[in-house]
Parts: sequence; structure tokens; C-alpha cells
Amino acid sequence: MTPHIEHMKQEDTLSPTLHLQRQQLLLRMEYEYEKEEFKRQTEAMGVSRKVKRGLCWYPVQTGRTYYNSLNQLVLEVTRTEDIDIEHEFEYGRPLCFFRQHPDGTLSYHNFIATVSYADDRRMVVVMPSAGSILDVQGADHLGVQRYFDETSYHAMFEALEEVVRSKGNRLAELKEKLLGSVRPEMRQLYPVRFPWLNPTQEGAVNKVLCAKDVAIVHGPPGTGKTTTLVEAIYETLHREPQVLVCAQSNMAVDWISEKLVDRGVNVLRIGNPTRVNDKMLSFTYERRFETHPSYPELWSIRKELRHLSGQTRRGSYEGREALRNKMSRLRDRATALEVQINANLFDSAHIIASTLVSSSHRLLAGHRFGTLFIDEAAQALEAACWIAIRKADRVVLAGDHQQLPPTIKCYEAARQGLDRTLMECIVKQKPEVVSLLKLQYRMNEAIMRFSSDWFYNGLLEAAPEVRHRGILDLDVPISWIDTSDKGFKESFVGESFGRINKSEADLLLSELESYIQRIGGRRILEERIDFGLISPYKAQVQYLRSRIKGQTSLRPYRELLTVNTVDGFQGQERDVIFISLVRANEEGQIGFLNDLRRMNVAITRARMKLVILGEAATLGHHPFYRKLLSYIQEQGH
Repeated sequence: MTPHIEHMKQEDTLSPTLHLQRQQLLLRMEYEYEKEEFKRQTEAMGVSRKVKRGLCWYPVQTGRTYYNSLNQLVLEVTRTEDIDIEHEFEYGRPLCFFRQHPDGTLSYHNFIATVSYADDRRMVVVMPSAGSILDVQGADHLGVQRYFDETSYHAMFEALEEVVRSKGNRLAELKEKLLGSVRPEMRQLYPVRFPWLNPTQEGAVNKVLCAKDVAIVHGPPGTGKTTTLVEAIYETLHREPQVLVCAQSNMAVDWISEKLVDRGVNVLRIGNPTRVNDKMLSFTYERRFETHPSYPELWSIRKELRHLSGQTRRGSYEGREALRNKMSRLRDRATALEVQINANLFDSAHIIASTLVSSSHRLLAGHRFGTLFIDEAAQALEAACWIAIRKADRVVLAGDHQQLPPTIKCYEAARQGLDRTLMECIVKQKPEVVSLLKLQYRMNEAIMRFSSDWFYNGLLEAAPEVRHRGILDLDVPISWIDTSDKGFKESFVGESFGRINKSEADLLLSELESYIQRIGGRRILEERIDFGLISPYKAQVQYLRSRIKGQTSLRPYRELLTVNTVDGFQGQERDVIFISLVRANEEGQIGFLNDLRRMNVAITRARMKLVILGEAATLGHHPFYRKLLSYIQEQGH
């Protein structure tokens, strides 16, 4: 397989078909790897490690069961232990139930369920049958584990196959214009003025409006990409009745949907939000469905059908036949009501919003859109983008390929190009469709400058209102605490759970405390000055969280402190950021820190103060960290 892929890699700039076939092969590698990895984890990994890695909840209690508005049988499941660990359960993900026996062995129930909603403690699970609920209801030593997600892979393979085979239709044209040598077209329009946007944002919105095939909004950290994208969507709706808005993750879909709702746009969200509040729920398909005027009639018909289905085996032949006829009429009426409600919901919505994978949902079958907007496009696998592109006449991608890449488990597939996104391909081959947003509103200029020089050709500028802002007089905005002479050493914790450097974490907390004292506790609470503690390694994050919990001096500021991985901080910002780089070894091995796009995210989260802790002797072997260190020293520390 490998030589064939390498051969195709040289060809992919010439032929979209070869490029897509290579994507199929690489995606197959990732699929096989992840499937094998899941099997290995299921068989070999202990429950406590699965819990720590967010793959599993144990123990859990089952709660109430009911039919939801979509007529799905659901079961509520609650985590019984209060553990501060991010988990990987979210809408649409498959899961399985298991029991742990006294000897520690696990037995898995023979059915797959699907997550409808999950927060930190509670999950609503779509169950395949009433029998499956009886299997687990009230069971002791019960747990739930994430299951291998075949559905997403099937949707991606199917999309790639359809694009490869496309001929003589709009999809075939887009294939050539996005991946091939055919240049995308622009229409001539009189520029629209947006006094509340800056010139690069205004230019980006106008380029989106003029694009016949494709446009890209490239938004570096703090440049107002979401603001620009919302404006572009809002303006597009003056020209088109409805658009499709997608993103890789549920969280990103929620974020853009919420901003559009704030603009008074009617959004229909396919799938459940990650953060549930009344505002978010109000635009979900499920909530809209159950608040439709025809829903009470539909609900009573479904209830009657469930009641009657239990009676079909009793009584005389004539009686059973009459019952079947009645049920048939009721089913017809229920179907008619569902069709009517769906038509009303979809016809009245300006925006249909979903994840890229959920755009293949049966609810969207047969729907076409003039424009598809893909937010966070640089975090999405190319195959996932094509799932949604099949439904649209033109596509607008927004994101930043210098920040977090897609999550890929198979190193070889990533190395051979699976981590190169559709957005990256287009930026490289069709630069004329790209709008770079250049004015950033987040960071003090000293914090921004290194990232701008290394990743964005020095093109970013700090807006006047943030350029010199800081928390303390005579303070440097960016500093590096070098741990080289302290004898700190990293250690390895569990497979792929990552590395830990407890001494560095303890030093970070000590530095945090002294910085809090310098600012003054009262001022922090009055001005709501917030802090972020970032590490690339999950184990370091967990250690920092456990230490903060036990530290009474930090208790008053607990709600102003966020501790997370780099991935967990994507799209977020804080007044003060501390980064723990963890790595400390004699060989200069930096592993995960080689992914400079992740580091770009980490060093661009701070508004006014950035503090990096790391061993320069280890990290200085890499030109990026060497340059960063000398840049920080030039800044006066």
C-alpha cells in the first residue's frame, strides 16, 4: 500500500481523482488502525485507565426511560463518582454497556446504543429496544464505554466515492475547481460597506459574496473570524433563502449557531448541543419538533399505537384484523403529521446547522443548498468536508491551518498526508480565493509578534486598544521560566495518556500564587481577571487540577482558573496564561511538542500576560523553541 500512496502523492497536484483515491487509502489506514486500537483498548486496558482517558464512565446508575420527541426510546445514565475528567461522549457517538465482575473481568452487553446528549455527569442514551433497557436497568457494577464509530467512517467513505465517481454535475465541477487546475470563478459585485468591520474583515465578506465556487476566510488568533463569518452568512441570506452551516465538532456548531441566533436568524440545529441551556435548546430540531402545534396529536397517536401493539396477539381473528387496520390508519396519520412538521421546520429555517458528519442525516436527504459554510475547516478531515459539499453549489471555508490540525490516531496515515486538510490544499493551490484577517483584538503586541512572524509572515497587527494593554505597570507581557538548572525530570504516565513533570507543575502553581499576590486578590475578584493553565499533556493537566483542588490559597479564585490541554483551549482566551511544556530529558526529545500548530494555539491564548515554563536545555534543540526563547529574552526577560 505504502509505495502506491507515495507514488500517488507526487501525482495529486495533477489529478483530483488520484488525490481523492489517495485520501480513500489513507482514510482506510486510519479506519483499520482505530478499529484495531479500540479492540486492543477494550481487551487490554483496565477500567480506571479508560475512565481517566475519558473513554468510559464507571460506575453508572440508570435512571428514567421514555420516548423522546423523535419517538426514540431513551435511557438516562448518571455518573456516580465526581471526577473532573473530560470525556469523549457527545451527540451521535456510539457506546456499549458493560458490567465489572468481582474478579475485575468485564462482560459487555450485546447491543450498541447512541448518545443523544451528554454533560459532565448525565447522559441520555438512545436504546435499540425495550429489551436492551431491561438488560441494564438497575444493574450493579454497570459502566458505559465509547464504541468504535463505524457510522462516521461509512459517511466519509461514501462521500469520497461519490466525489470520485461524479461526472457532468455540480459536484464534478467543484471537484475540479477545488482540487484540480480549473480556476474558481468570481462574479463582479458592487462592494458592500460594513462600517463595524475592519478593512480585512470587510474585504473577506465581499470576497465571499463574489465567489461562485469557493472562498476561504483565514482567521489567525483573535482576528474576529467568527464575527466575519457571521456577517458573511447574514449577507448571503439576503441573496439566498437558506444556507447550510457545518463544523467538525458539535461545540463549534453550537458556537456559530449561537452567534447567528443573536443576529435574529432562524437556525435549525440538527443534533443536540454540547452546552444545554434554554437559548441553545430553543433552536434544536428536537425542541422545535416537540413545540410544533401538531406535535400533541402526533404524541397521542404514538402513545395509542404503543398501547395497541401489545394487544395484537389477543382476541379473535376478526378482532385482530380490525385492530391491525386501525393501527395502519394511525400509522398513516402519524407519518403525514411527521412530514408536515418537518416541512414546516425546514421551510421556515434560514440556517440548517450540523456537524459535517451529521449533514448526512436522513432529515437532510434530498436537500440542496446554494452555499455551504464550513467553520473550523482546518480541523476537519478532507473526507468529512466532502460529506457536506455534496449538498451545495458553492463552499466557504473558515479557519486557520496554522492552528489545531485534525485528530488522527494513525501516525503513518498522518505522515503520508491525511492531516493535510482540504482548506490547506486550496490555500496552497488557489491563493486568490483566500482572505487573510490581519487585525487582532486579543493580545498585547509583544505576545502576538512571535506568532505573527513565525506563522503569518509578520502580517498581523495588534488593534490600538489592545496593543499595549497589561495588568501591572513595569511588567513584561511575555516571560519564560527556564527550569534547566533545577534538575526537574519528566516521567511517563500510562500509554498515550502522556507525560508528567510534577516539579514543573508545582513551580507553576507557586509562580501563579505569587503573580496573584502581585496583582492583589481583591482586584482580581472585582475585575474578574481570569487565568488559564495549559499543558500539551493530559497527565500534567490532571495533576495540576488535583493540586489546585487541595490548595486553599487558590480557593477564592477557583472559578477564574481554567486548566486544560491545548486542544481544550482552542478558540478560548484568558487575561493571564501559564504554559507547562513538561519535557525535560538529556536527549532533547520533545515528542508531542514537535507539533508547532498546537504551540501556536497555546501561545496565543493570553490577552495581557503569558508565562511559559520549560527546560531550555531540552527544548532549545528545536529551532522554533530556540527562536521563541531568544525572542522572549529580547523582550526584556
